[in-house]
Amino acid sequence: MTDAQWEVFSYQGVIAAAVLYFVAMLAYFVELAGLRTVGSEQTVQDRRTAMAGRLGLVLTGFAAAVHLVALVARGLAADPNRVPWGNMYEFAISGTFVVALVFLVSSFVWGTEWLGPLVTTFIVAALMAAFLALDDAVLPLPDALNSYWLVIHVVSAVISTGAFTIGALLSVLYLVKSRSSARTGYLARVPDLARLDRLSYRMHAFAFPVWTFAVLITGPIWAHQAWGAYWNWDPKEVWAFITWVVYAAYLHARATAGWRGRNAAYLALLGVATLWFNFIGINFFSSSSQHSYAESAGEVVRVDRVAEDAATGSSAVVGVARAVEATQEVGVVVGADHPRA
Repeated sequence: MTDAQWEVFSYQGVIAAAVLYFVAMLAYFVELAGLRTVGSEQTVQDRRTAMAGRLGLVLTGFAAAVHLVALVARGLAADPNRVPWGNMYEFAISGTFVVALVFLVSSFVWGTEWLGPLVTTFIVAALMAAFLALDDAVLPLPDALNSYWLVIHVVSAVISTGAFTIGALLSVLYLVKSRSSARTGYLARVPDLARLDRLSYRMHAFAFPVWTFAVLITGPIWAHQAWGAYWNWDPKEVWAFITWVVYAAYLHARATAGWRGRNAAYLALLGVATLWFNFIGINFFSSSSQHSYAESAGEVVRVDRVAEDAATGSSAVVGVARAVEATQEVGVVVGADHPRA
């Protein structure tokens, strides 16, 4: 397969995964509808309701598998082949895959299948936003991104982002349930507040060391390799450190001040807000970041030229798509337009 075919295949994979996530979300909603009159201690008698919940989990697993194939195809679409983290579209589809993976693993380890409606809704919305607002062509990586330290840095950042996001969803569920007196339906069947609080803490306690490794160890090493300094006061570096401080305060407050429940949930939501603002918001509100490779590729200029075949005298129009990055890195793709153009 050519690079252009791999890119088209990746788009098709993302669309297929989004459709599967959406169908899984519908299955979870069917389950929610069937649980409206079922109490927290009652066994689900309706076979359709019970089957809808199991179907939602199975479809989420299939969607994650297709999602992974789409990510691999995105990396194979580049020349040379690379990790699919060259721009915000690629990071967004990678991050949503990790959210799905963390949910599936936690479902088998801790029995958190009841998070399915929230997780699938989040993933569907995030993939739609990525596809509509962040989409960009596959381009060669800038020199600053051609580093093994980048791979280690981004892998740890993506893993911690997925875990922090699941932890935030647990915190949202805690806050909603704490204000509800429902004895039937979805909220009634969600675990009690103490378990929700404990699960959220476990998720954050897992994610924080990984985030620390990404932000305070591998990130500075990569920055020194790419720009000659471990710390440059770059907006993304500053906001990554702010996120680290917020989550450090969250864990410290729980360990020393005995923060539990609502206060801890609010602090966790503040942390995830700084986290996602760092990954996406900085690219729209800051023009001074050295991480400008993560922005949209910029204006795409099409240059049509006529190539004369000296032997046959025939001519062909060759499309040269050239995207000029804010960092003046230039990626040139010859012979193919953007697959979605």
